[in-house]
Amino acid sequence: MPNSKFVSLKLLSLAASVLAVLVLVGSGCSTPTPEFSNVVAEKNPPKPGEKSPPKPEALVLHEGDTLRFTFPGAPTLNAVQQIRRDGRVALPLVGELQAAGLTTAELEKELIKAFGPQLQTKEVTVTLESSAYAVYVTGAVLRPGKIMSDRPLTALEAIMEAGGFDYTKANLKAVKVIRKEDGRTRNFTLNLKNVLDGKESEQFTLKPSDIIYVQERFKWF
Repeated sequence: MPNSKFVSLKLLSLAASVLAVLVLVGSGCSTPTPEFSNVVAEKNPPKPGEKSPPKPEALVLHEGDTLRFTFPGAPTLNAVQQIRRDGRVALPLVGELQAAGLTTAELEKELIKAFGPQLQTKEVTVTLESSAYAVYVTGAVLRPGKIMSDRPLTALEAIMEAGGFDYTKANLKAVKVIRKEDGRTRNFTLNLKNVLDGKESEQFTLKPSDIIYVQERFKWF
């Protein structure tokens, strides 16, 4: 009968050999750890074909706007002027210039051309100090006349500034807006009854010197 001590040592040696094999197999089958990418993902990346938001339109000057003219190279020419009803401003040395219908950037270029060699530094800054314009309301309203505004104004808002409709005779379905544009007169007919009834949300925005005429209802005699 074999020596028990010898058998025990043999069994321990066999167990150690099996454990070593298992460790080698396990390490050979393990998946290597992937390397970290050096690319950082963008937050909210743009979608394919998605357009960037449109840039706001440049502000166009109009009659009644008050402008500040700054000449860094010739401070004596600095001035503050209001655009007259004819759309022009008067400046020293160059006289009258058209301002209405231009942006401030366009007017700056026109000023540099007008002053020409009189400017050692070809730099002019035009700043809009305040904006105000007139519209006129007439017809079947409580207080017809001129309305001054320093903000965008709708036809309905102008009528409310004129005291509102004279509901005893006003025709809310055929309010006229008369506009002089590009040397000709244009006429628009508005159904403000639909606006007041909440049937239409889009309203008519006025331009300087527009005339709002609230017609009277046709009467049978």
